[in-house]
Amino acid sequence: MTGFIDAHRDRFGVEPICRVLQFAPSTYYGARRLPPSARHVRDGALKVELRRVHAEQFGVYGVRKLWRQLHREGVQVARCTVERLMRELGLKGAVRGKARRTTMSDDTAERPADLVDRNFRASAPNRLWVADLTYVRTWSGFAYVAFIIDVFSRLIVGWRASRSLHDDLALDALEQALWEREPDDGLVHHSDRGVQYLSIRYTDRLAEVGAVTSVGSRGDSYDNAMAESVIGLYKTELVRRRGPWRSLENLEFATLEWVDWFNNRRLFSAIGYVPPAEYEASHVLSESKGCYSPPVPALAGTQQTKSP
Repeated sequence: MTGFIDAHRDRFGVEPICRVLQFAPSTYYGARRLPPSARHVRDGALKVELRRVHAEQFGVYGVRKLWRQLHREGVQVARCTVERLMRELGLKGAVRGKARRTTMSDDTAERPADLVDRNFRASAPNRLWVADLTYVRTWSGFAYVAFIIDVFSRLIVGWRASRSLHDDLALDALEQALWEREPDDGLVHHSDRGVQYLSIRYTDRLAEVGAVTSVGSRGDSYDNAMAESVIGLYKTELVRRRGPWRSLENLEFATLEWVDWFNNRRLFSAIGYVPPAEYEASHVLSESKGCYSPPVPALAGTQQTKSP
């Protein structure tokens, strides 16, 4: 009631409003003299933190991840409180849309076997990579972005953007990943049946570093689910929220920022609500101490039939 009177007192005056609402002016003035409650003060402080964290996380976190991030920063708050305050502030998380496929398959070409069979799990970094690409509309035409993801931690190990959909796009992303990670022999590289990933130059480059090529099964909509999931996050968290895009250069710079955030600060429930880089660092530390590191949970909705 006092909030309503405060909002309209300059226009109508306190006494006329109280008369219409049958509310004693003395009660209003008494309430105004009371100090703010402890809950009101804490809510005010939490709202500042919520706005800050939501903005720092690309504005994509919903209740669950905002709550987890606040706890990581030492802010102890109940999840229901975060939900209530987000509602008051009008803060919302990103909602993922429907993904579209962009790679073109060649049904006549020979292709490697599917060594993953929907089981997107790895016991350590550089054991299993998944790759896929997507398109983004810009004012100067379509742009295409290729990604390579390490299944162990969800870390994006390579990416590249281009104005044309050719095999150099995928190969450039692969070269970045190989330069950054320097994987040992035995790496499994999994993709869909796109011609970019079955080209001679691409498969020869994988063979040079001792990587094993795996291609998803024909007619299986989940054959490359983890890569498609990351691309879905990219489209939801960056492309649709920050567009329309003026040029490829604008998109490249924004993608660079997003990949850095994705790898180093974005929380993932499947790896214990920590960022991918932190998860890998913890694994390396545990390995150096001879500790057991539990396997990563499989991607939701996928089968667990064999491990690469």
